[in-house]
Amino acid sequence: MATRSLAAAHLLLLLSVGTASGYQYEEDSVGRTFFLQHDLYPGSKMTLHFTLASPGAPSLPRARANSIPFTSTKIPEILSLFSIPSNSPAAAAVRRTLAECEAPPVPGVKAQRCATSSESMVDFAASNLGTRAIHPGTTRVMGKKGEEGAATPRQVYVVQSVMPLPVVGRDMVACHAMPYPYAVFGCHTTTAAVFAVALAGADGARVEALAACHKDATPGIPWPTYQKLGITPGTVAVCHFLPQDGKLWMRK
Repeated sequence: MATRSLAAAHLLLLLSVGTASGYQYEEDSVGRTFFLQHDLYPGSKMTLHFTLASPGAPSLPRARANSIPFTSTKIPEILSLFSIPSNSPAAAAVRRTLAECEAPPVPGVKAQRCATSSESMVDFAASNLGTRAIHPGTTRVMGKKGEEGAATPRQVYVVQSVMPLPVVGRDMVACHAMPYPYAVFGCHTTTAAVFAVALAGADGARVEALAACHKDATPGIPWPTYQKLGITPGTVAVCHFLPQDGKLWMRK
């Protein structure tokens, strides 16, 4: 992919990580909205916001991605490559993503890695699941006019149906999109029960979502969440929906 196209992509990043939208992705997205498994039933209502980490961020082939520095020691070079102002929201997103990717492994997670290409994401998932016979589960959002991937507001959704999905050994690899000029996924191993959930939004939007419910205390669920839900970690399954730009890799 031409450098010119990559440089243009930072404009999308600037729009997606401004003071309002960036905060929403961190604090108000479905990936950070938690609920209990017994609340997941047809007819239940939830206030949700399906967001994108980097709308329009291009996916790079592995060779191209590997040719671009991806380290906090080269931040000035990275910002220059994508023509990103050093004091901009996009620059802050680049620094935050690199810091998260370089942080020590989270206690309780067997393996974690940031993948800068689809090929490296598949390799990581296959390696940790012990087979290349894997497939990704995703969340699909259709706007009120039926357009897939449309932006939808934070609103009330009604659960239409809930269907458990068979997961071999309950072991999976979750990959979450991260704000960056091109597609970067933070991947980690996880164990959960998975459900396919159909949701109807108040504005007419339709969502085919994946919900992951974790029975064990999960590092990605902050302690205040357990307090808010009124439970002790590891006693009751805690659930969240997979964002629409995430992937949940499972064995076939």
